[in-house]
Amino acid sequence: MKRSREQAASELFAALYPRLAGWCRRLVDDDETAHEIASEAFTRLWSRWTSVSEPRAFLYVTAANLVRDHWRRLDRERRTVRRVRTEAAVRPHTEPSDPSVRMLVQALPERLRVPILLHYYADLPVREVSAVTGRKEGTIKADLHAARELLRAHLRRNLDHSR
Repeated sequence: MKRSREQAASELFAALYPRLAGWCRRLVDDDETAHEIASEAFTRLWSRWTSVSEPRAFLYVTAANLVRDHWRRLDRERRTVRRVRTEAAVRPHTEPSDPSVRMLVQALPERLRVPILLHYYADLPVREVSAVTGRKEGTIKADLHAARELLRAHLRRNLDHSR
């Protein structure tokens, strides 16, 4: 029984994945995102395999919902960037007192740098940073903490060497 279930899933994947991924590609205009969406649709189908009567329809509806989520996330990101640019143009630009802080922030890994820039430089609350990045608030808080610790350690080393 299990073998035939896996065989049927494998045959369905071979038959539908290329077409589903191509359809997603036309909608999102990005190969990697299209493959992620198509793969996620198949993953969700597999988790409900025994209860789905129309796998092809399930795949396309699921993929359409994932594409819509992708578009919403892009729209939120665009609005946030627009708002940040508008606020930056309105408020006077203040450079950190020590230009090396800016360089330290730029040297952070992207996973830590993006939350720091959005939270401290763009003044976005953790909730909005979470929405923009698509990551959980707890993850954002942990990344902000880790970034502050790295910056603090580097600044302490520099202060100790300058004495």
